Amino acid sequence: MATEEKALPACPVETTLTLISSKWKVLILRDLLAGTKRFGELRRSVGNVSQKVLTAQLREMEDSGLVTRTVYPEVPPRVEYALTELGQSLRPILDAMWNWGEAYQADVRAREARA
Repeated sequence: MATEEKALPACPVETTLTLISSKWKVLILRDLLAGTKRFGELRRSVGNVSQKVLTAQLREMEDSGLVTRTVYPEVPPRVEYALTELGQSLRPILDAMWNWGEAYQADVRAREARA
């Protein structure tokens, strides 16, 4: 049974946003840039995310080719997530977001100090 592929947006920016548009996906990417993590580690590091939402986000990222999921045949099962090469290629985007956020925070603090 063939699966239908979703048409990609014409705009490359929109394509990128489609892949990483949720708050949780960006935070998952941030945490996986540091290396492979187990589900529980991700859940703790990402923040106040439910297990259901985290699972759904990871599945979407796996389907998009950004994340790999490795299941180890152990009892209890051990599952690890890592960024693919494609996922790693988002590092400059996340670095730019980090730098912009730092600059914005500094600007806000400076404005508050002047007030």
